[in-house]
Amino acid sequence: MVDTTQEQGSWRRGAAGRHAVVVGGSLAGLLAAHVLAEHADRVTIVERDRFPSGPETRPGVPQGRHAHVLLDGGQLALDALLPGFMAELRAAGAPRIGMPSDMVQWQSGRWFRRTEATSHIYTGSRAQIEHLVRGRVLANPVITSVTSTEAVGLLGDASRVRGVLLRERGEEAGNGGQEPRTLEADLVVDASGRGSRARQWLSAIGAEPPEEETIDTGLAYASRIYHNKGDHLGSDALGYYVFPGPEQVYGGGVLPLEDGRYLVILSGLRGDEPPTDEEGFTAYAARFPHPFIHDWLREAEPDTPPFGFRQTSNLRRRYDRPGRRPAGFLATGDALCTFNPIYGQGMAVAAMSAVALRDALADPRRTPTTARVQRALFEASRQAWDISAGADKKMPGAEGNAVTVRAADRAADWYLSRVLQRYPGDPVVGPAFRSVLTLTSPLTRVFAPNVARAVLFGPVARTPGKPPMTREAVSG
Repeated sequence: MVDTTQEQGSWRRGAAGRHAVVVGGSLAGLLAAHVLAEHADRVTIVERDRFPSGPETRPGVPQGRHAHVLLDGGQLALDALLPGFMAELRAAGAPRIGMPSDMVQWQSGRWFRRTEATSHIYTGSRAQIEHLVRGRVLANPVITSVTSTEAVGLLGDASRVRGVLLRERGEEAGNGGQEPRTLEADLVVDASGRGSRARQWLSAIGAEPPEEETIDTGLAYASRIYHNKGDHLGSDALGYYVFPGPEQVYGGGVLPLEDGRYLVILSGLRGDEPPTDEEGFTAYAARFPHPFIHDWLREAEPDTPPFGFRQTSNLRRRYDRPGRRPAGFLATGDALCTFNPIYGQGMAVAAMSAVALRDALADPRRTPTTARVQRALFEASRQAWDISAGADKKMPGAEGNAVTVRAADRAADWYLSRVLQRYPGDPVVGPAFRSVLTLTSPLTRVFAPNVARAVLFGPVARTPGKPPMTREAVSG
């Protein structure tokens, strides 16, 4: 575990009686607990909700009703943490979509060629993935959970955290107003999500809260689940998507779920949000640059009402920067860095952060101090932030303290604009940039010599003039 006996908070491996508390039982918290179980005698997960018995959405996951995709980087991380997990997910029926072969996709004024897949995404529900992860993690006897209970503060002082203050929720809380109870711990990991109250907790024990970086485009979306009554679009595609951008701000798509139904998402910016009434939801899709999704909606059979979601800003808490912070406290997942959900990065980064935690704790070359482990968690989310924040800075009406484009960024933006022009159809640029977006290659991949030649000197490849309803034939 992280040794809290040294300055800056380090963990001494092998010490007896170590107890870690993880605040939050979603994907990031579950996977963090799984890693910590290799270094602690006890790991306790504190969760505000009751864990459902099956793959059901929870009130504490407000985005749970909406679209989630699991990118390649997250798939690799989950299999590294829980061997065989992706085979288990596939056996449970999660749809696997080859990109770009299985998706009719529009972005920046161009349709993507549906060439052979170079990456795959899973589009099943978040609830299904959490259910499978939860089953694997909670089977470990080292890990226990305390549910219907919320963390309301920290024990300790500015030099070291020594546990958490807990309060029961709902019926278990009785008449309310009860005093918080204490749960002592050698390490507290905040995995409580976007709405983390760790800033207040740290201030209350005399520590310095982290600086926050924000970029908010005002994006809002609404989602609804449908049955498709037939292949009325005449397509062999598994999904359809229109990506928004500075010139065309409406987005949305149709993605398959594990039970044969489809989740439809529509998005717009502040002041022109997609409605959540039946007629308005369908009519909103007519704003897209082509009517194919609107046509799909008019023929499909709705299974749920539309649900809206508005909390889509990019938010990064800079625990990696110097400050008066206690040993024995870490932040991970959305409590550390959360992204505009339109980019589908959250679950992948949660899993990749758990891998970073595992590697930092197991590194034989360095003592895993609190500060060093926190920097490793920050690095695990850096590329996803650069992608989502970099794109959102360019959206009209973007607000926040991190929207300024620095002079040093302008050359890179010029180069990336050429990448985006070629992404939909170029056989060299497309796979390279797709591997960056799916978090399996670093950003430097698009500057590799063969990619740079295509970006700087190659022509913009021709792409379909209308939605490509069939895959391109594989040559050779």
